[in-house]
Amino acid sequence: MDSRDSLRHQGMRKRLVEGIRIKGVRDPRVLDAIAKVPRHLFMDSSFIQFAYKDQAFPIGAGQTISQPFTVAFQTQLLDVQPNEKVLEVGTGSGYQAAVLVEMGATVFTIERQRELYLKVQQLLPEIGYHPKFFYGDGYKGLPTYGPFDKIIITAGAPVLPEELLQQLRVGGVLVAPIGPSEKQVMYKVTRNSEDEFEKEKHLQRVHKTEHGTYCG
Repeated sequence: MDSRDSLRHQGMRKRLVEGIRIKGVRDPRVLDAIAKVPRHLFMDSSFIQFAYKDQAFPIGAGQTISQPFTVAFQTQLLDVQPNEKVLEVGTGSGYQAAVLVEMGATVFTIERQRELYLKVQQLLPEIGYHPKFFYGDGYKGLPTYGPFDKIIITAGAPVLPEELLQQLRVGGVLVAPIGPSEKQVMYKVTRNSEDEFEKEKHLQRVHKTEHGTYCG
């Protein structure tokens, strides 16, 4: 256990998890991962006292750490299984990547903001999480490393990126907030065959993601 993760922090996470459960996230594996990842270590010192509030907060480079409910909701839709290859588009703070690693996934994560990319490369291994880091345009994906079992986009996109859809294996799932800011819809897309994709919309209230908002 990281020495900076006290019993007080663990108790605060327990209360956070209960709040997320009440809001509708029921997958015990997701809730267990949220309970284990020390969110306060991902936040700027000026916001650390708010680490276990269900809110998004600034992390630098004009970005935010996602609302915990958003992370839990997207992860539940993704239905991550141990040892699956997961591509994350938008590393941001690294919090979502840590949750995926905690669930046993092999995580490939891409960040386009160099400041955040360099910061998270140091932070995550320091606290015991070892995804594979990449710097660049996440919407192009990582075709050399695909196909992926799951793909998660933490930043709102105007449309579903075709290049990412083509990097899903048949049977794979992509989860992403799509649409203009403040009107984003959370999509779950399942690749049923080489050329057939099933799309589901998940509509709730607006929530903060690493790089914007979604109505998920």
